[in-house]
Amino acid sequence: MIFSFEKMALRDAVKSAAGAKAFAEGLYEFLHGRGDMQRRFERWCAVVAALPRRQTRVLTWPLVTVFGFIAQPEQHIFLKPTVTRRAAEAYGYDFRYQSKPNWETYSNLLELAEIMRSDLRDLRPRDMVDLQSFLWVQGSDEYPD
Repeated sequence: MIFSFEKMALRDAVKSAAGAKAFAEGLYEFLHGRGDMQRRFERWCAVVAALPRRQTRVLTWPLVTVFGFIAQPEQHIFLKPTVTRRAAEAYGYDFRYQSKPNWETYSNLLELAEIMRSDLRDLRPRDMVDLQSFLWVQGSDEYPD
């Protein structure tokens, strides 16, 4: 789900005990912490941004969204920027994307997911996995028109 350079950046970031602890505690707080989703997401992004890094940045959309998506697919969605932007455009949705992970973009994507859930209700999407799959088909080059 994430590119190899993102996997390597994450591996390097959690190699030290301090990096691993910050990552684990930050992820736990994002998934199970107190406060509203916006506050938890913003803190999670700050934790990821502060992780040690070598060459490649760790703060990418796929890295900040993949763990929530896997752990709580009923609540969180995965953001692959290029595919998602294409899919939103094809869907006729004004996706307010910014390259640096932030709440405005993520909440806008969650809004799109809820619109799609309603529009696709006859197909009975179970969770964000189904909605993400729909976005993938809409925006990926893997599926011709």
